[in-house]
Amino acid sequence: MARGRLRIYLGAAPGVGKTFAMLDEGWRRKGRGTDVVVGFVETHNRPRTAAQIRNLEVVPRTTRSYRDTTFEEMDLDAVLARHPTVALVDELAHTNVPGGRYEKRWEDIHALLDAGIDVISTVNIQHLASLNDVVERITGIVQRETVPDAVVRAADQIELVDMHPDALRRRMAHGNIYTAEKVDAALAHYFRVGNLAALRELALLWVADRVDDELAAYRERHGITEPWETRERIVVALTGAPGGEHLLRRAARMAARERGEVVGVHVRPLDPFVHPPAEGLVAQRRLLGELGGRYAEVTGADISTALVDFARAENATQLLLGASGRTRWAEMVHGSVINRVVRDAAPIDVHVISAPSAPAGGLPASPSRRRLTTVAPRRRQLAWLLATFGIAALGAALSPLRSSLELPGALLCLLLGVVGVAAIGGVPPAAAATVVATLVGDFFFTTPYDTLRMNRPSQIIDVVVFFAAAAVVSGLIDRPARRGLQVARARAEAEALARLAGGSVLAGVNALPDLVSELRRTFDLDGVGILVPDGHGIWSVGAAAGEGLPATPQEAPFSAELDDGAVLVLAGSDLSADDTRLLAAFVAQLRQAQEHLRLEAEAATAVELAEANSLRGALLAAVSHDLRTPLAAIKAAATSLLSAEVAWDDDQATGFAKTIDAESDRLTQLVSNLLDMSRIQVGAVPISLQSVNLDDVLYRAVADVGAAGSGVVIDVAETLPPVSADPGLLERALANVIDNAVTWSPPGRAVRIEAHTGEDHVDIRVIDEGPGIPLPQRDQVFQPFQRLGDRSGGSPTGVGLGLAVARGFTQAIGGELTFEDTPGGGATFVFTLRRSEP
Repeated sequence: MARGRLRIYLGAAPGVGKTFAMLDEGWRRKGRGTDVVVGFVETHNRPRTAAQIRNLEVVPRTTRSYRDTTFEEMDLDAVLARHPTVALVDELAHTNVPGGRYEKRWEDIHALLDAGIDVISTVNIQHLASLNDVVERITGIVQRETVPDAVVRAADQIELVDMHPDALRRRMAHGNIYTAEKVDAALAHYFRVGNLAALRELALLWVADRVDDELAAYRERHGITEPWETRERIVVALTGAPGGEHLLRRAARMAARERGEVVGVHVRPLDPFVHPPAEGLVAQRRLLGELGGRYAEVTGADISTALVDFARAENATQLLLGASGRTRWAEMVHGSVINRVVRDAAPIDVHVISAPSAPAGGLPASPSRRRLTTVAPRRRQLAWLLATFGIAALGAALSPLRSSLELPGALLCLLLGVVGVAAIGGVPPAAAATVVATLVGDFFFTTPYDTLRMNRPSQIIDVVVFFAAAAVVSGLIDRPARRGLQVARARAEAEALARLAGGSVLAGVNALPDLVSELRRTFDLDGVGILVPDGHGIWSVGAAAGEGLPATPQEAPFSAELDDGAVLVLAGSDLSADDTRLLAAFVAQLRQAQEHLRLEAEAATAVELAEANSLRGALLAAVSHDLRTPLAAIKAAATSLLSAEVAWDDDQATGFAKTIDAESDRLTQLVSNLLDMSRIQVGAVPISLQSVNLDDVLYRAVADVGAAGSGVVIDVAETLPPVSADPGLLERALANVIDNAVTWSPPGRAVRIEAHTGEDHVDIRVIDEGPGIPLPQRDQVFQPFQRLGDRSGGSPTGVGLGLAVARGFTQAIGGELTFEDTPGGGATFVFTLRRSEP
């Protein structure tokens, strides 16, 4: 019996339409005469999904009891007994209630497939095991039910059900996914635009990888080696030589025009004595990452063959090479990599990009010849000592054995000494050791003995061959030894530069002490310091690390000028010419740190002045208008009561008294907000954090609003956990936001207060159905003295401090106050408060 085929509809999030698409596919197949049954479909009480089942045959479910609760599951045995051609089984990652044949639903589906039944199923991207932790970091929600990636990848067909995040949120707001009471919480948490966009990208990338795998498998099965231009993929050959950055940018522009991908590859030769100029390879890799490309490294005996093989394996359509910097003679001796690639790469397009021209008015810089890495002085001295006295002493020690060693054996021993000198000190001492060893061998081991004359031609040939062999072996040994020193120095420089690049200068803090300490550690110095002049010839230490710092720059063995007259001084320095480049980088970073500190100080002063000016101007405007209005009303009512010209009856007198009372309360509220805002501005808000029961605070806050708060609906569970807050400040913040919501709510529309519990926090949502906040003014919602209602002419009274004070108090107690749109119109303000620790 042939195994059934599995088709999976993959979605980025609940509600995109996977189950709907699965049922639609089942209906189409039924219309073509296929025997289709519904093994299990979860409608989630969505009317449109339930209606999509239409007249498809539904296999009755089985019921199981677990922990005093009854659950419905797919009846696997019933579906197997029915044995349809196609079975529709929803929710691939579902975990079955204990008591069935298998633990997971995908295992049930495998049983159906083994029975020869085709299965159509659904799964969300967050349920894939490999992406479970990624989804948790994005959404903050742990997915308990997962399915192995191999199960999904083994499906015969995978179809992505895609939907734009805004469209999915609209579907949610219209009540097509969850019930009305769950909509606000879902939109504020899992169904945020950022979450949905990230999940959608994960789904698209996962499906794209699956498509690439299928294409690669098809080409391998059919023996297709030539690239298929299904997608432009540009391979760039990187060597680390100058001009590689220009090559990468050119490739990125080509890929952007053709919506392709850039892959950088570096071929590392097998020959250990062939060293390509790879000093710039790290910078090129960094630039490739910034351009959105991918880096790879391969090893090959022949560079051209390795490049072409890699391009074919990547299904590349274009291959970019930089113009060769070899001379004609070098190309004649070693051959041309570019010519061999062009000859072997067909049908891949090969582009040879010339090096960028020099700036106007300048000449192109010719590559400088690299100086050999200097050997440490002590090793060099030891090598010279061994090359002279050591080789001579070795010959003298072997001379009593010349009758048994003979000339070839003695020369081999001397060759070992030359090799040791080359490994310790490099080429110059090894050259001297070769000459000395040749003379020693001639003097002690050729006849006539103890002379420099030789009377036998075979001995002359032996000594000459020894000289040549010693010279060649010394050179071969010296090259990897020096290369190791270069690698060690380059690694140390790279690590130091990386620490500089990721250091505290970019973090916005005082980086001078850290840089000084790093400089001392990097060069192993006794002390490093920054001397600052006071204008009278006296130097003070601005930053220092280590001991033995000189008192003035003139006393230091090394000094470098920084900004503002400061001088960098080193103590115990033993710096070589090779350290100049790295030291210059430290000096540049120190100057940048000084500039950063200066700019920070200027910016802080400017911000303080700007805030003070803004607050002063806004306060004057508020005092001149909003504070004068209640005072004028109080003055008019009081003057009327005191007037002897009019006899007011009791009702009129009571009205004047009520006016005075109401306007006094209004004036008190305005003054309180002004005082609160001034305390927030200077950070003088007294805070007393404690465990607070939200029920009590919410009802007190609504009561503070007065008669206008009588229509506020509080929908808060009694089991809501306590939060860590200052009860007084939280009550004031809630009252201000509730008062704002009541002010803007249209007649007949109640303000709702809801609360939801998170893993370590509680969200309080104040929801109104007013006009909402226009996009251009959203950045000003929590700014002091902003009355966004002014746009309509009849704004509510007040100086525009209520929301600013509410956010200030909320942040003071460790919470956060944000806002979002209310589905259907209006604004929702969200208090996020930390749960109280038990």
